Amino acid sequence: MTRGILIVGNESTLFSATAGEAAKRVESFASVVIPNRFPLPEGGGAIAPRTEITGNIPLSWNPSSPISARTLLLAAENRLERINNAIIICSPPAVFKNTEALMPEEIEILVNDHIKGWFFLIRELVLYFRRCGTGSLSFVAPEISAENTKNPVDLLGPSATASFRAFAQGVLTSSATEPFMTMGFTTMEAGDEGDFTAWFFKLIDEGAAKNSCRWHKYSKLKFFR
Repeated sequence: MTRGILIVGNESTLFSATAGEAAKRVESFASVVIPNRFPLPEGGGAIAPRTEITGNIPLSWNPSSPISARTLLLAAENRLERINNAIIICSPPAVFKNTEALMPEEIEILVNDHIKGWFFLIRELVLYFRRCGTGSLSFVAPEISAENTKNPVDLLGPSATASFRAFAQGVLTSSATEPFMTMGFTTMEAGDEGDFTAWFFKLIDEGAAKNSCRWHKYSKLKFFR
């Protein structure tokens, strides 16, 4: 039986690269995309066009619902037989606005899609892997560099990523005695998604206990050593 890979993340070039890398390793995998419900900035954005990837089994998820998180895992398990590797990607869209211009409905989207949903889903994944007694849970969160020259600033990306990283750190710290592996992956190498995904998949594939319960930072030197 081939291993089951579940990928959940924001609609982004990084998500597409991760799905493409998974397709190189298994015949089929399951994925869930959190669509960008914010308007794109003028001049376009960094959202990758959705393309069909061989072996991809798209699933649906309502991030604001704890029941939907459980339903997602059941659907993934039914299609894959078992979830061996769950890869959670936090690469939220940017919302360049001044604070007073942020609409209440946009704040709801931020909280539901990009903060609260991760708490529900990661909780269910921890319980799932604990029951299975094996597997790996990986957090992927690229670092966002501060750009003080931008006015207005990005009100969404840094806030959502900081929340995700803090929660992921709590899971990493508390999982030393768990029967499954937990790893965090980050990078500041913008535009290098292909090598980044190949690098963290390599660490996931190795399954070395020494790599569990901590963050790993990507660099080109590490990838090519």
